[in-house]
Amino acid sequence: MIAEKGKKIRVHYTGTLSDGEVFDSSRGRSPLEFTVGAGQMIPGFDKGVEGMRVGEERTLVLPPDLAYGTKRNDRVFSVSRDVMPENYEPSVGDSLQMMTRGGTPMSVTVTSVGEDSVELDANHRLAGKELTFKVELMEILE
Repeated sequence: MIAEKGKKIRVHYTGTLSDGEVFDSSRGRSPLEFTVGAGQMIPGFDKGVEGMRVGEERTLVLPPDLAYGTKRNDRVFSVSRDVMPENYEPSVGDSLQMMTRGGTPMSVTVTSVGEDSVELDANHRLAGKELTFKVELMEILE
């Protein structure tokens, strides 16, 4: 059997940045389980496992457009400090959850703190980066 669209599979993976820094890995915990082609994974990872056989290892090098997309300047914005939660002192690097005007939750990262405003970045932390995944297909479930 091979991994193909519609099949539920389990993989172990290690994701690294271009400088070799590991940003995520399933090693040391349960394998990642997902259905191939169901849109549960970033596009390059989803497509990259197609055709794999159990026990096979593959290295996937994904440009930003097949991973978390390019970094978008329109997703970086400033808000007044008075909209921050009460008794919260923002620091660069803090991760926050906020609601869009439409009521959708959005994750943001504090990128700078001024006297009257706070700059927030709503891009995914891996946006704009080339990602490398070492993937091993452990099991095909369905």
